[in-house]
Amino acid sequence: MTEEKKEESFTVSDKRRFVVDDSGGVKSEGDVGAKEKKEAPVGSEPSREKQENKLFEGTPLPDIDFSTFIFSLSSNVILHLGLMENPYTKTIDKNFPLAKQTIDIISMLKDKTKGNLSDEEENLITHLLTELRFKYVNEVKKQ
Repeated sequence: MTEEKKEESFTVSDKRRFVVDDSGGVKSEGDVGAKEKKEAPVGSEPSREKQENKLFEGTPLPDIDFSTFIFSLSSNVILHLGLMENPYTKTIDKNFPLAKQTIDIISMLKDKTKGNLSDEEENLITHLLTELRFKYVNEVKKQ
C-alpha cells in the first residue's frame, strides 16, 4: 500500500512597510512620511513626482504595439531636436547626440525586424525614419 503525501504549501507575506532612499538606506514608511510633513513648508509646491502623476491622471494609455513604440521613439527625437516643448520643464532644449542616437535605434529596429513587420508597420518605420533624418539634418544646419 503506497501512501500519497500531499505537499503543503504556504505563502509568506512581509507586511512591514519601508522605503529605500537615494543613498540606499532603508527607513520605515511612517518615519519618511513624518519627515516629509515636517520639512514641507505650508503652501509649498507638490513634489515633481506628484506633479507628473497629476499630468497623467485620467488619461488612458494607448495599447502597446510596434507602431506606438516607434511613435514614442520618434517623439523623443522631435523633443531632442528642440521642435517640441518639454512637457515637464516647459522649456525647449536641444540635444543633437540624443536625437541622432534615437534615430539610429529606430534604424536598428527596422533592420532587426525586417521580414517580421506588416506592410503598414514597414511603411510607418520607413517614412518616419526619412522624416526624422530630414528634420535632424535641417536642425543641425541651423547651428
